[in-house]
Amino acid sequence: MTQRIFPQIRYNQYRRGLCILDPYGLDLEWKVIETAGNMRTLDIFINFPVQDMNRNVLWRSPEGVTPTQIARMNSFWGDESWRDCAYQTTRNFFGFPEKESNEVIAECFRKRLEKTAGFPRVPPPLPMRNSKGAVVYYLFFASQKGTAETIVHQIFEKFRDRGRT
Repeated sequence: MTQRIFPQIRYNQYRRGLCILDPYGLDLEWKVIETAGNMRTLDIFINFPVQDMNRNVLWRSPEGVTPTQIARMNSFWGDESWRDCAYQTTRNFFGFPEKESNEVIAECFRKRLEKTAGFPRVPPPLPMRNSKGAVVYYLFFASQKGTAETIVHQIFEKFRDRGRT
């Protein structure tokens, strides 16, 4: 994608594009997101797989997570800064760091899209829930343009509370 498709959407040719990134779990590499942001011509929708993260990486006792799962998370996030975001510095009764909420982790990723990937417009994500009301993933939108952000923000707000029990 970054080799064949992205180069066709060049800023100096006044082209714009919309990229929908729907990874199956943590199977997307950060460099795809960062490349899209640095191009200044692409807006993206991305499914942020918080359920896969919680199931395989963001455990209450992180010492038990396998190196393979940590590598998947590092690849998706782009580095190991997710650790600072996902865990508090205080320790619980058992000596493990307290895990942050999904909302806190999603907000860290939103800020990362802005500061590291180069998308100046990233509204709060839309939590996507299963039939029981649990958040399965967050739908993010990242853009270069304020108008696009305003439109998506209005759509997200319309559906934000959908699926809550």
